[in-house]
Formats: sequence, structure tokens, C-alpha cells
Amino acid sequence: MKHRSEEEITALILEAAAGNTGVTQTTIMYKAFLTYSQLKTYLLLLTEKGLIEFRNLERVYCTTNKGMQFLQMYNQIIEVIKATKQIK
Repeated sequence: MKHRSEEEITALILEAAAGNTGVTQTTIMYKAFLTYSQLKTYLLLLTEKGLIEFRNLERVYCTTNKGMQFLQMYNQIIEVIKATKQIK
């Protein structure tokens, strides 16, 4: 398995939690291919940075507007990288 960057893992988590309904920790863990300890570390970090929020009543995580901006920029960078590789 290839080594994934923190940015790639962050993007996977934010994509998993994108949407209005929110998702559980288990859903994020499976969609981002993380262990439980990795998941807890990333969720704490992303919550502190304001990229994801925890809705206590529903017990779900949702990507914030700031998180959606991160995803858009991340995806644009990935597209540029892919286009650059095709030119060579």
C-alpha cells in the first residue's frame, strides 16, 4: 500500500463527511481507510482547525464551509499535478 500524505487523508475524511446529514465515525473510518486511533487523531485536529464539526445531538460529523474550501483547493491542486504529469 502506498504512503498517503496528511493532506490526502484529510481530503478523504472531509469528502466522507460532506453533505447536510453528517456521518458517523465508523463511516468516516471505512471511507478513509483509517484505523480507529488514526481517525481519532485526525478528527481532533480537523475539529480544532475548523474544517469539520461534530453535531452532538445527532452524534455525526459534518464538513464545514472552511473544510469545503480546503477540498476545492486540494482537488484543483491534484488536477494541476495530473495535467503536468500528462505533459511530460
